[in-house]
Amino acid sequence: MHSEEIKKIKTFLNAKFSGANIELKTREETTDSVEVLVDDETLGIIFKDDEDGDVCYHVQMTILSEDLN
Repeated sequence: MHSEEIKKIKTFLNAKFSGANIELKTREETTDSVEVLVDDETLGIIFKDDEDGDVCYHVQMTILSEDLN
């Protein structure tokens, strides 16, 4: 993902989740996704999907059972 695209996604997330300290961090091993951090803690990954001609973004979030306790 390019920097302008990342900026637009960050703006969208901050509007949807107002008050959250959301940051997006590029990943060294790939260019099709960014890491999502909230208050400096990794929350998930956003993947870009543009295979069918339409661009969409998928969010993958992992919650460990120990985090729920």
